[in-house]
Formats: sequence, structure tokens, C-alpha cells
Amino acid sequence: MAAAVALLVALLLSCWGRLLGRKKTNGDRCSHHSECFSDCCLMDLNLGGAFCAAKARKNMACLPQTKGATNIICPCKMGLTCSSKDMMCPRRCHLI
Repeated sequence: MAAAVALLVALLLSCWGRLLGRKKTNGDRCSHHSECFSDCCLMDLNLGGAFCAAKARKNMACLPQTKGATNIICPCKMGLTCSSKDMMCPRRCHLI
């Protein structure tokens, strides 16, 4: 009986964060960017799946946020814009 109660408590505690809307931190597994505190769910091409990652900083490679669930490259942090100054160069985060 005690084992069943302990199992029930563990299950409820693990779901409690989702009920409260708690966001996942960088490195946690995710399936949609809205689950992450950083708002970037990055695809893991080596291991499959995806994980929460930090948004791109100034001069880092970026892609704009999409309506899709996961990102190939994270979008820029707030205050930066993702653009390419040269058609031959990848997009990077720049000051607005």
C-alpha cells in the first residue's frame, strides 16, 4: 500500500509542473518551442529528438522563429534581428 501511495505521489509531482505551466530549462527534452523557457526547442540531428537551447546572441547564426514545433537553428534573443547582409552568408543576429 505504501509503495502505491509513493508511486502516486511521484506521478502527481511530475505532472504538477506541467499543470502550473512551468517551462523547461536548457538541455531538457522538448517537443515544441513553447515548452522551453528560452522558447527554442532545437532538433538533435545526432541523437534524434529535441532539447531546449538558448536563443542566439549577437553575430551568431540564426533562423527566424517558425510556426513549427522545433528549430534547426535558434532564433535571436530579444532586441536582435535575424538577417543576412550578404546573399552568400548565412543569417546572423544583428542589433535592430
